Amino acid sequence: MSNKFISDVLLEVADAIESGNFGKKIKVGLTTLGSEHGSENLINGAILANKGDFEIVLIGKGAEGFTSYETETEDEMYKVMEQLLDSKEIDACVTMHYNFPIGVSTVGRVVTPGRGREMYLATTTGTSATDRVEAMVRNAIYGIATAKSCGIAKPTVGILNLDGARQVEKVLLSLKENGYDFDFAESMRADGGSVMRGNDLLIGVPDVMVTDTLTGNLLMKVFSSFNTGGDFEAQGFGYGPGIGENYDRRVLILSRASGTPVVANALKYAFEIAKGEVNVVAREEYKKAVSCGLDKEFAELKSKKAPKEAVEEVVAPPKEVVTEGIAGVDILDLEDAVKALWKDGIYAESGMGCTGPIVMIAPDKLDAAMECLKKNDFIK
Repeated sequence: MSNKFISDVLLEVADAIESGNFGKKIKVGLTTLGSEHGSENLINGAILANKGDFEIVLIGKGAEGFTSYETETEDEMYKVMEQLLDSKEIDACVTMHYNFPIGVSTVGRVVTPGRGREMYLATTTGTSATDRVEAMVRNAIYGIATAKSCGIAKPTVGILNLDGARQVEKVLLSLKENGYDFDFAESMRADGGSVMRGNDLLIGVPDVMVTDTLTGNLLMKVFSSFNTGGDFEAQGFGYGPGIGENYDRRVLILSRASGTPVVANALKYAFEIAKGEVNVVAREEYKKAVSCGLDKEFAELKSKKAPKEAVEEVVAPPKEVVTEGIAGVDILDLEDAVKALWKDGIYAESGMGCTGPIVMIAPDKLDAAMECLKKNDFIK
């Protein structure tokens, strides 16, 4: 038995007696090169987070009081980071830039200004899938898994009112009906529903807000720096861990503009997802979703996008005064929904209401139009 092993065991025992935590101490890495605010900004975040709950390891520029792996360049720093992660020397790492494979994206965590409530943004960097709707469905699963790993037993899910939101809602509804156990959040607006508006963002209505990655990235920047002018991210927990169906490296992302408070929170976030084994939870959540028909839903999405051999020409019925609006059709399906109504002899027009796209029809055709849209799977 080596002297180092005995030394490590004795140190762990001493730490356990001091902290009352007799489990193996979780180690979280922090890369310290590349910030727009300098290495000291990052090291100060480590000092702020260093309360004894977990060990912080610095990679890049070191500092007194921390285990440090010093490197001269960022390339060398990332190689050391990956070696430490893959050898299990550290359990997670916070860094400012990382190239995730397709299928992996990060779940951010913000503090909403309306109520000071924490909310997970799924997702904020990376690409879950090349198809927009499939990516957002995967984002929902990633968000649920991340929230669960941080101690929320049954996180509520809202879908931001973006292109594809209604299609995402349909897929998630189908999974839920087939046994995938999660709860939709209810919008605080009078008309309710699981599709969230800007008000819901500010208040933090759902535990997990599902969005596309580019929008999520923008929201992270706004939530974290709206009080500072944008060059210093001062609030929130950063862009979060990269989550995938079978992805095990626990890498959490910061912006190069992230300030000391965000760095400290990101390290705490890393500790929570490492302790909660987010990669294991994500794999389990994915298996549950697949058992409830996820692959079938994705196959149907792809078949709908497949090119048709011949496009049927549909002529509009005689024009009518359309004053009744039907909501719930995704904007990506709006024109197809109108043509489906025309094919059934119902005159319709596309429009945009205050809560999103609508199909406009004459009041006396409302029931028939609803039936047609349901039959053709444009609304539930």
